[in-house]
Amino acid sequence: MMRRWNVLPLMLLAVMLFVSACSGGGTAPTGTDAEGTTNSGNSTEVAETEKEDVAEEVVANVPDLGGRVIKVAAWWDLKPAGETASDKARLDKILEVEKKYNVKLEFVNVPFEEYMNKFTTSALAGEPFADIVQMEYKSALPAILKGQLLPISEFTTPENNINQEANLITKFPAIAGNEYAFESPTSIGLGLHYNRDLFKKLSLPDPQELYNQGEWDWDKFMELAKQATKDTNNDGKTDVYGFSGWALDVVRHFTAANGGTIVDDANSKEGLSDPKTIEAAEFVKRLYNVENVVKVKTGDKTNWEESNTFKDGDVALFTAAEWQLGDLTFAVGVVPIPNGPQGSKEVTYANNAASAKFIPKGVEDPKIVYQIYEETFDIPQIEEYPGQDYLESRYTDEKDIAIIREHIAGTGRILLDDAYTGYPFGDYVNDIIKNNASVTATAEKYKAQAQAAIDKLGKQ
Repeated sequence: MMRRWNVLPLMLLAVMLFVSACSGGGTAPTGTDAEGTTNSGNSTEVAETEKEDVAEEVVANVPDLGGRVIKVAAWWDLKPAGETASDKARLDKILEVEKKYNVKLEFVNVPFEEYMNKFTTSALAGEPFADIVQMEYKSALPAILKGQLLPISEFTTPENNINQEANLITKFPAIAGNEYAFESPTSIGLGLHYNRDLFKKLSLPDPQELYNQGEWDWDKFMELAKQATKDTNNDGKTDVYGFSGWALDVVRHFTAANGGTIVDDANSKEGLSDPKTIEAAEFVKRLYNVENVVKVKTGDKTNWEESNTFKDGDVALFTAAEWQLGDLTFAVGVVPIPNGPQGSKEVTYANNAASAKFIPKGVEDPKIVYQIYEETFDIPQIEEYPGQDYLESRYTDEKDIAIIREHIAGTGRILLDDAYTGYPFGDYVNDIIKNNASVTATAEKYKAQAQAAIDKLGKQ
Protein backbone atom coordinates (compact mmCIF):
# COMPACT_ATOMS: atom_id res chain seq x y z
CA MET A 1 0.00 0.00 0.00
CA MET A 2 1.03 3.58 -0.49
CA ARG A 3 1.82 5.53 2.69
CA ARG A 4 0.10 8.71 3.90
CA TRP A 5 2.36 11.41 5.31
CA ASN A 6 -0.56 13.43 6.74
CA VAL A 7 -0.17 13.45 10.54
CA LEU A 8 -3.60 14.89 11.43
CA PRO A 9 -5.09 11.51 12.45
CA LEU A 10 -2.33 11.07 15.02
CA MET A 11 -2.92 14.59 16.37
CA LEU A 12 -6.63 13.90 16.78
CA LEU A 13 -5.94 10.58 18.50
CA ALA A 14 -3.57 12.27 20.91
CA VAL A 15 -6.16 14.88 21.78
CA MET A 16 -8.85 12.23 22.32
CA LEU A 17 -6.55 10.35 24.71
CA PHE A 18 -5.72 13.58 26.52
CA VAL A 19 -9.38 14.51 26.92
CA SER A 20 -10.25 11.01 28.10
CA ALA A 21 -7.49 11.11 30.70
CA CYS A 22 -8.69 14.48 31.94
CA SER A 23 -12.35 13.52 32.11
CA GLY A 24 -12.05 10.07 33.64
CA GLY A 25 -15.02 9.10 31.52
CA GLY A 26 -17.47 11.45 33.34
CA THR A 27 -17.47 14.59 35.47
CA ALA A 28 -13.97 15.73 36.35
CA PRO A 29 -13.28 15.20 40.07
CA THR A 30 -12.43 18.04 42.41
CA GLY A 31 -8.68 18.09 42.86
CA THR A 32 -5.55 20.18 43.04
CA ASP A 33 -3.69 21.41 39.96
CA ALA A 34 0.05 21.82 39.56
CA GLU A 35 0.01 25.18 41.29
CA GLY A 36 -1.90 23.92 44.33
CA THR A 37 -5.25 25.61 43.48
CA THR A 38 -8.51 23.74 43.67
CA ASN A 39 -10.38 22.90 40.45
CA SER A 40 -13.81 21.37 39.90
CA GLY A 41 -13.86 21.48 36.07
CA ASN A 42 -16.58 19.99 33.89
CA SER A 43 -15.28 17.31 31.47
CA THR A 44 -17.73 18.31 28.73
CA GLU A 45 -16.48 21.88 28.76
CA VAL A 46 -12.87 20.68 28.68
CA ALA A 47 -13.56 18.34 25.77
CA GLU A 48 -15.38 20.98 23.75
CA THR A 49 -12.60 23.49 24.36
CA GLU A 50 -9.95 20.99 23.26
CA LYS A 51 -11.93 20.07 20.13
CA GLU A 52 -12.22 23.72 19.16
CA ASP A 53 -8.49 24.21 19.68
CA VAL A 54 -7.67 21.18 17.49
CA ALA A 55 -10.08 22.33 14.79
CA GLU A 56 -8.42 25.73 14.72
CA GLU A 57 -4.97 24.12 14.58
CA VAL A 58 -6.04 21.81 11.74
CA VAL A 59 -7.30 24.76 9.71
CA ALA A 60 -4.13 26.67 10.46
CA ASN A 61 -1.99 23.72 9.24
CA VAL A 62 -3.73 23.42 5.85
CA PRO A 63 -1.58 25.33 3.37
CA ASP A 64 -3.20 27.99 1.22
CA LEU A 65 -1.68 27.50 -2.24
CA GLY A 66 -3.00 30.77 -3.57
CA GLY A 67 -5.00 29.39 -6.47
CA ARG A 68 -2.20 27.18 -7.82
CA VAL A 69 -3.17 24.98 -10.75
CA ILE A 70 -2.17 21.34 -10.22
CA LYS A 71 -2.06 19.48 -13.52
CA VAL A 72 -2.67 15.75 -13.89
CA ALA A 73 -1.84 14.48 -17.38
CA ALA A 74 -2.59 11.44 -19.51
CA TRP A 75 -3.31 10.59 -23.15
CA TRP A 76 -7.01 10.41 -22.31
CA ASP A 77 -9.32 12.51 -20.13
CA LEU A 78 -8.74 11.55 -16.49
CA LYS A 79 -11.53 13.77 -15.18
CA PRO A 80 -14.36 11.63 -13.79
CA ALA A 81 -17.22 11.61 -16.28
CA GLY A 82 -19.88 11.78 -13.58
CA GLU A 83 -21.84 8.88 -15.05
CA THR A 84 -21.57 6.62 -11.98
CA ALA A 85 -22.15 7.16 -8.27
CA SER A 86 -18.42 6.77 -7.63
CA ASP A 87 -17.59 9.35 -10.30
CA LYS A 88 -20.08 11.82 -8.83
CA ALA A 89 -18.69 11.30 -5.34
CA ARG A 90 -15.17 11.95 -6.56
CA LEU A 91 -16.20 15.09 -8.47
CA ASP A 92 -17.70 16.43 -5.23
CA LYS A 93 -14.51 15.50 -3.40
CA ILE A 94 -12.36 17.30 -5.97
CA LEU A 95 -14.36 20.50 -5.41
CA GLU A 96 -13.98 20.08 -1.65
CA VAL A 97 -10.21 19.58 -1.90
CA GLU A 98 -9.82 22.52 -4.28
CA LYS A 99 -11.56 24.77 -1.77
CA LYS A 100 -9.62 23.35 1.18
CA TYR A 101 -6.19 24.06 -0.34
CA ASN A 102 -7.18 26.95 -2.60
CA VAL A 103 -6.05 25.10 -5.73
CA LYS A 104 -7.49 24.11 -9.07
CA LEU A 105 -7.05 20.59 -10.46
CA GLU A 106 -6.64 20.55 -14.21
CA PHE A 107 -6.79 17.28 -16.15
CA VAL A 108 -4.54 17.56 -19.20
CA ASN A 109 -5.29 15.33 -22.20
CA VAL A 110 -2.34 15.03 -24.62
CA PRO A 111 -2.52 12.77 -27.71
CA PHE A 112 -0.53 9.59 -27.21
CA GLU A 113 1.79 10.23 -30.16
CA GLU A 114 2.75 13.62 -28.70
CA TYR A 115 2.81 12.69 -25.04
CA MET A 116 6.35 11.49 -24.37
CA ASN A 117 7.92 14.18 -26.52
CA LYS A 118 6.05 16.78 -24.46
CA PHE A 119 7.20 15.15 -21.23
CA THR A 120 10.84 14.83 -22.32
CA THR A 121 11.09 18.38 -23.63
CA SER A 122 9.58 19.92 -20.50
CA ALA A 123 11.56 17.64 -18.15
CA LEU A 124 14.85 18.58 -19.79
CA ALA A 125 13.94 22.24 -19.34
CA GLY A 126 13.33 21.60 -15.64
CA GLU A 127 9.68 22.60 -15.97
CA PRO A 128 7.50 19.45 -16.21
CA PHE A 129 4.33 20.08 -18.20
CA ALA A 130 2.26 18.44 -15.44
CA ASP A 131 2.61 17.79 -11.72
CA ILE A 132 1.41 14.19 -12.00
CA VAL A 133 1.88 12.24 -15.22
CA GLN A 134 0.47 9.00 -16.51
CA MET A 135 3.27 7.01 -18.10
CA GLU A 136 3.82 3.56 -19.49
CA TYR A 137 6.43 1.56 -17.63
CA LYS A 138 8.50 1.11 -20.77
CA SER A 139 8.65 4.91 -21.12
CA ALA A 140 9.24 5.45 -17.42
CA LEU A 141 12.40 3.31 -17.32
CA PRO A 142 14.56 5.64 -19.46
CA ALA A 143 13.12 8.66 -17.64
CA ILE A 144 14.05 7.10 -14.29
CA LEU A 145 17.58 6.34 -15.42
CA LYS A 146 17.90 10.00 -16.49
CA GLY A 147 16.68 11.17 -13.06
CA GLN A 148 13.46 12.68 -14.44
CA LEU A 149 11.00 10.97 -12.09
CA LEU A 150 10.85 11.06 -8.28
CA PRO A 151 10.81 7.88 -6.20
CA ILE A 152 7.77 7.50 -3.96
CA SER A 153 9.95 8.10 -0.91
CA GLU A 154 10.36 11.71 -2.06
CA PHE A 155 6.68 12.52 -1.52
CA THR A 156 5.42 10.02 1.08
CA THR A 157 6.62 8.59 4.40
CA PRO A 158 5.80 5.19 5.92
CA GLU A 159 4.02 6.31 9.09
CA ASN A 160 0.43 5.93 7.93
CA ASN A 161 -1.30 3.72 5.36
CA ILE A 162 -3.06 5.47 2.53
CA ASN A 163 -6.76 4.68 2.19
CA GLN A 164 -6.14 1.29 3.77
CA GLU A 165 -9.82 0.39 4.04
CA ALA A 166 -11.02 1.81 0.73
CA ASN A 167 -7.93 0.64 -1.16
CA LEU A 168 -8.38 3.39 -3.74
CA ILE A 169 -4.68 4.10 -4.37
CA THR A 170 -1.81 1.67 -4.22
CA LYS A 171 1.86 1.44 -5.03
CA PHE A 172 2.64 -0.18 -8.36
CA PRO A 173 5.57 -2.55 -9.00
CA ALA A 174 9.12 -1.24 -8.69
CA ILE A 175 11.21 -0.17 -11.67
CA ALA A 176 15.01 -0.14 -11.75
CA GLY A 177 15.12 -1.31 -8.14
CA ASN A 178 12.92 1.38 -6.61
CA GLU A 179 9.25 2.36 -6.31
CA TYR A 180 8.07 5.30 -8.37
CA ALA A 181 4.52 4.55 -9.47
CA PHE A 182 1.10 4.80 -7.85
CA GLU A 183 -2.36 4.18 -9.21
CA SER A 184 -5.98 3.34 -8.47
CA PRO A 185 -6.24 -0.46 -8.33
CA THR A 186 -8.63 -2.20 -10.73
CA SER A 187 -9.57 -5.80 -11.43
CA ILE A 188 -8.43 -5.76 -15.04
CA GLY A 189 -6.18 -8.13 -16.91
CA LEU A 190 -5.62 -9.25 -20.48
CA GLY A 191 -7.09 -12.63 -21.33
CA LEU A 192 -7.79 -14.78 -24.35
CA HIS A 193 -11.22 -13.73 -25.60
CA TYR A 194 -13.52 -15.84 -27.69
CA ASN A 195 -16.60 -15.37 -29.84
CA ARG A 196 -19.33 -17.12 -27.85
CA ASP A 197 -21.81 -16.99 -30.72
CA LEU A 198 -19.32 -18.64 -33.07
CA PHE A 199 -18.46 -21.33 -30.53
CA LYS A 200 -22.14 -22.21 -30.18
CA LYS A 201 -22.67 -22.19 -33.95
CA LEU A 202 -19.71 -24.54 -34.43
CA SER A 203 -20.70 -26.69 -31.41
CA LEU A 204 -17.29 -26.26 -29.80
CA PRO A 205 -16.73 -26.72 -26.04
CA ASP A 206 -16.71 -23.52 -23.99
CA PRO A 207 -13.11 -22.57 -23.05
CA GLN A 208 -14.23 -21.51 -19.56
CA GLU A 209 -15.60 -24.99 -18.90
CA LEU A 210 -12.34 -26.49 -20.12
CA TYR A 211 -10.41 -24.15 -17.85
CA ASN A 212 -12.56 -25.02 -14.83
CA GLN A 213 -12.01 -28.71 -15.55
CA GLY A 214 -8.23 -28.26 -15.66
CA GLU A 215 -8.05 -29.04 -19.39
CA TRP A 216 -7.00 -25.61 -20.65
CA ASP A 217 -3.47 -25.79 -22.08
CA TRP A 218 -1.64 -25.12 -25.35
CA ASP A 219 -2.71 -28.44 -26.85
CA LYS A 220 -6.40 -27.81 -26.16
CA PHE A 221 -6.10 -24.23 -27.47
CA MET A 222 -4.52 -25.47 -30.69
CA GLU A 223 -7.18 -28.17 -31.03
CA LEU A 224 -10.01 -25.61 -30.78
CA ALA A 225 -8.28 -23.22 -33.19
CA LYS A 226 -7.96 -26.02 -35.77
CA GLN A 227 -11.58 -27.14 -35.31
CA ALA A 228 -12.84 -23.57 -35.75
CA THR A 229 -10.94 -22.95 -39.00
CA LYS A 230 -13.49 -23.89 -41.63
CA ASP A 231 -14.95 -23.35 -45.06
CA THR A 232 -18.55 -23.13 -43.89
CA ASN A 233 -20.13 -22.32 -47.29
CA ASN A 234 -18.17 -24.88 -49.34
CA ASP A 235 -16.73 -22.36 -51.78
CA GLY A 236 -13.21 -23.68 -51.38
CA LYS A 237 -12.09 -20.76 -49.16
CA THR A 238 -11.72 -20.57 -45.41
CA ASP A 239 -14.33 -18.17 -44.03
CA VAL A 240 -14.06 -18.86 -40.28
CA TYR A 241 -10.74 -18.82 -38.45
CA GLY A 242 -9.44 -20.19 -35.19
CA PHE A 243 -7.35 -17.22 -34.09
CA SER A 244 -6.23 -13.64 -34.74
CA GLY A 245 -4.00 -11.08 -33.05
CA TRP A 246 -0.96 -8.87 -33.41
CA ALA A 247 1.92 -11.32 -33.81
CA LEU A 248 4.38 -9.36 -31.65
CA ASP A 249 2.02 -9.31 -28.70
CA VAL A 250 0.97 -12.90 -29.33
CA VAL A 251 4.60 -13.99 -28.93
CA ARG A 252 4.90 -11.81 -25.81
CA HIS A 253 1.77 -13.31 -24.23
CA PHE A 254 2.61 -16.93 -24.94
CA THR A 255 6.18 -16.39 -23.75
CA ALA A 256 4.90 -14.99 -20.45
CA ALA A 257 2.41 -17.88 -20.17
CA ASN A 258 5.37 -20.24 -20.59
CA GLY A 259 7.35 -18.68 -17.76
CA GLY A 260 9.67 -16.70 -20.04
CA THR A 261 10.26 -13.03 -20.79
CA ILE A 262 11.41 -11.06 -23.82
CA VAL A 263 13.89 -9.18 -21.62
CA ASP A 264 15.07 -10.26 -18.19
CA ASP A 265 14.97 -6.74 -16.76
CA ALA A 266 15.94 -7.79 -13.24
CA ASN A 267 19.22 -9.23 -14.46
CA SER A 268 19.68 -6.92 -17.48
CA LYS A 269 19.81 -9.92 -19.79
CA GLU A 270 18.27 -10.52 -23.21
CA GLY A 271 15.51 -13.10 -23.31
CA LEU A 272 15.28 -13.96 -27.00
CA SER A 273 17.54 -16.98 -26.58
CA ASP A 274 15.82 -18.19 -23.40
CA PRO A 275 14.53 -21.75 -24.03
CA LYS A 276 11.11 -20.72 -22.69
CA THR A 277 10.91 -17.87 -25.20
CA ILE A 278 12.06 -20.13 -28.02
CA GLU A 279 9.41 -22.72 -27.10
CA ALA A 280 6.69 -20.03 -27.15
CA ALA A 281 7.87 -18.62 -30.47
CA GLU A 282 7.82 -22.11 -31.96
CA PHE A 283 4.22 -22.53 -30.84
CA VAL A 284 3.11 -19.21 -32.34
CA LYS A 285 4.97 -19.98 -35.56
CA ARG A 286 3.04 -23.22 -35.75
CA LEU A 287 -0.24 -21.33 -35.41
CA TYR A 288 0.61 -19.07 -38.33
CA ASN A 289 2.69 -21.18 -40.67
CA VAL A 290 1.95 -24.85 -40.03
CA GLU A 291 -1.66 -25.17 -38.91
CA ASN A 292 -2.69 -21.97 -40.76
CA VAL A 293 -5.46 -21.16 -38.29
CA VAL A 294 -4.79 -17.40 -38.09
CA LYS A 295 -6.83 -14.82 -40.00
CA VAL A 296 -4.55 -12.13 -41.45
CA LYS A 297 -6.83 -9.38 -42.70
CA THR A 298 -4.17 -6.86 -43.78
CA GLY A 299 -2.00 -9.38 -45.59
CA ASP A 300 0.85 -8.59 -43.18
CA LYS A 301 1.16 -11.12 -40.35
CA THR A 302 2.97 -8.70 -38.04
CA ASN A 303 0.82 -5.61 -38.67
CA TRP A 304 -0.47 -4.19 -35.36
CA GLU A 305 -3.87 -3.58 -36.99
CA GLU A 306 -4.41 -7.33 -36.79
CA SER A 307 -5.23 -6.77 -33.11
CA ASN A 308 -8.66 -5.59 -34.32
CA THR A 309 -9.30 -8.32 -36.90
CA PHE A 310 -11.54 -10.22 -34.47
CA LYS A 311 -14.16 -7.49 -34.78
CA ASP A 312 -15.29 -8.95 -38.11
CA GLY A 313 -16.97 -11.74 -36.16
CA ASP A 314 -15.39 -14.63 -38.07
CA VAL A 315 -12.60 -15.44 -35.59
CA ALA A 316 -13.11 -17.88 -32.71
CA LEU A 317 -10.22 -16.96 -30.36
CA PHE A 318 -8.26 -13.74 -30.10
CA THR A 319 -5.97 -11.76 -27.84
CA ALA A 320 -7.47 -8.36 -27.05
CA ALA A 321 -7.68 -5.87 -24.22
CA GLU A 322 -11.03 -5.16 -22.59
CA TRP A 323 -11.10 -1.60 -23.97
CA GLN A 324 -11.25 -3.03 -27.51
CA LEU A 325 -14.58 -4.75 -26.89
CA GLY A 326 -16.99 -1.88 -27.47
CA ASP A 327 -19.76 -2.01 -30.12
CA LEU A 328 -19.35 -5.68 -31.02
CA THR A 329 -22.11 -7.54 -32.84
CA PHE A 330 -21.48 -10.83 -31.04
CA ALA A 331 -21.20 -12.13 -27.46
CA VAL A 332 -17.72 -12.35 -26.01
CA GLY A 333 -16.24 -14.64 -23.38
CA VAL A 334 -12.83 -14.58 -21.74
CA VAL A 335 -10.44 -17.13 -20.29
CA PRO A 336 -6.78 -16.91 -19.20
CA ILE A 337 -4.22 -17.34 -21.96
CA PRO A 338 -3.32 -21.02 -21.53
CA ASN A 339 -0.08 -21.83 -19.77
CA GLY A 340 2.68 -23.53 -21.71
CA PRO A 341 4.72 -26.53 -20.51
CA GLN A 342 7.04 -24.26 -18.46
CA GLY A 343 4.35 -21.86 -17.25
CA SER A 344 2.25 -21.38 -14.11
CA LYS A 345 -1.07 -19.76 -13.22
CA GLU A 346 0.80 -16.96 -11.44
CA VAL A 347 1.67 -15.47 -14.87
CA THR A 348 -0.77 -15.71 -17.77
CA TYR A 349 -0.07 -12.71 -20.01
CA ALA A 350 2.49 -10.06 -20.89
CA ASN A 351 1.63 -6.54 -19.77
CA ASN A 352 3.50 -4.56 -22.39
CA ALA A 353 1.36 -1.45 -21.88
CA ALA A 354 1.42 -1.23 -18.07
CA SER A 355 1.09 2.38 -16.96
CA ALA A 356 0.65 4.31 -13.73
CA LYS A 357 1.02 7.77 -12.20
CA PHE A 358 4.41 9.39 -11.54
CA ILE A 359 5.62 12.73 -10.20
CA PRO A 360 8.37 14.33 -12.30
CA LYS A 361 11.49 15.85 -10.84
CA GLY A 362 11.16 19.62 -10.74
CA VAL A 363 7.56 19.67 -9.49
CA GLU A 364 7.16 22.27 -6.76
CA ASP A 365 6.23 20.83 -3.33
CA PRO A 366 5.68 17.25 -4.53
CA LYS A 367 4.52 16.13 -1.07
CA ILE A 368 1.57 18.48 -0.99
CA VAL A 369 0.82 17.76 -4.66
CA TYR A 370 0.61 14.07 -3.91
CA GLN A 371 -1.42 14.63 -0.74
CA ILE A 372 -3.97 16.75 -2.62
CA TYR A 373 -4.31 14.15 -5.36
CA GLU A 374 -4.63 11.36 -2.80
CA GLU A 375 -7.36 13.20 -0.92
CA THR A 376 -9.51 13.38 -4.06
CA PHE A 377 -9.90 9.59 -3.74
CA ASP A 378 -10.94 9.73 -0.08
CA ILE A 379 -14.55 8.86 -0.84
CA PRO A 380 -16.88 6.06 0.26
CA GLN A 381 -16.30 2.91 -1.76
CA ILE A 382 -19.65 2.65 -3.51
CA GLU A 383 -18.50 -0.15 -5.80
CA GLU A 384 -18.26 -3.68 -4.41
CA TYR A 385 -14.66 -3.77 -5.67
CA PRO A 386 -12.38 -1.29 -7.46
CA GLY A 387 -13.22 -1.09 -11.15
CA GLN A 388 -16.67 -2.71 -10.87
CA ASP A 389 -18.45 -0.08 -12.96
CA TYR A 390 -15.86 -0.32 -15.70
CA LEU A 391 -15.81 -4.12 -15.82
CA GLU A 392 -19.59 -4.28 -15.98
CA SER A 393 -19.54 -1.82 -18.87
CA ARG A 394 -17.27 -4.20 -20.80
CA TYR A 395 -18.73 -7.59 -19.88
CA THR A 396 -22.37 -8.58 -19.52
CA ASP A 397 -21.80 -12.10 -18.18
CA GLU A 398 -20.88 -12.43 -14.50
CA LYS A 399 -18.86 -15.55 -15.32
CA ASP A 400 -16.45 -13.42 -17.38
CA ILE A 401 -16.01 -10.91 -14.57
CA ALA A 402 -15.40 -13.73 -12.10
CA ILE A 403 -12.74 -15.25 -14.37
CA ILE A 404 -11.01 -11.88 -14.69
CA ARG A 405 -11.09 -11.09 -10.98
CA GLU A 406 -10.14 -14.55 -9.75
CA HIS A 407 -7.82 -15.90 -12.42
CA ILE A 408 -6.51 -13.11 -14.69
CA ALA A 409 -6.14 -9.86 -12.71
CA GLY A 410 -2.68 -9.60 -11.19
CA THR A 411 -1.17 -12.30 -13.41
CA GLY A 412 0.44 -10.01 -15.97
CA ARG A 413 4.21 -9.85 -16.33
CA ILE A 414 5.26 -6.26 -16.98
CA LEU A 415 7.50 -6.09 -20.04
CA LEU A 416 9.93 -3.29 -20.82
CA ASP A 417 11.48 -4.49 -24.08
CA ASP A 418 10.28 -1.35 -25.90
CA ALA A 419 12.30 0.75 -23.44
CA TYR A 420 15.57 -0.43 -24.95
CA THR A 421 16.34 1.49 -28.13
CA GLY A 422 17.41 -0.91 -30.86
CA TYR A 423 16.16 -4.03 -29.10
CA PRO A 424 15.44 -6.31 -32.09
CA PHE A 425 12.24 -7.98 -30.94
CA GLY A 426 10.28 -6.79 -33.98
CA ASP A 427 12.92 -8.16 -36.35
CA TYR A 428 12.98 -11.41 -34.35
CA VAL A 429 9.22 -11.91 -34.81
CA ASN A 430 9.29 -10.81 -38.45
CA ASP A 431 11.93 -13.38 -39.31
CA ILE A 432 10.09 -16.17 -37.50
CA ILE A 433 6.48 -15.42 -38.49
CA LYS A 434 6.75 -13.61 -41.84
CA ASN A 435 9.89 -15.25 -43.20
CA ASN A 436 9.31 -18.64 -41.55
CA ALA A 437 12.90 -18.73 -40.29
CA SER A 438 14.21 -21.13 -37.67
CA VAL A 439 13.45 -19.85 -34.18
CA THR A 440 16.73 -21.08 -32.72
CA ALA A 441 18.78 -19.59 -35.55
CA THR A 442 16.88 -16.30 -35.30
CA ALA A 443 17.51 -16.09 -31.57
CA GLU A 444 21.22 -16.61 -32.17
CA LYS A 445 21.17 -14.01 -34.95
CA TYR A 446 19.79 -11.22 -32.72
CA LYS A 447 21.18 -12.23 -29.33
CA ALA A 448 24.20 -9.91 -29.34
CA GLN A 449 22.21 -6.93 -30.66
CA ALA A 450 19.58 -7.45 -27.98
CA GLN A 451 22.15 -7.55 -25.18
CA ALA A 452 23.90 -4.46 -26.54
CA ALA A 453 20.62 -2.50 -26.42
CA ILE A 454 20.12 -3.45 -22.77
CA ASP A 455 23.70 -2.54 -21.87
CA LYS A 456 23.43 0.82 -23.64
CA LEU A 457 20.37 1.92 -21.70
CA GLY A 458 21.95 0.91 -18.42
CA LYS A 459 24.90 3.26 -19.07
CA GLN A 460 22.75 6.43 -19.23
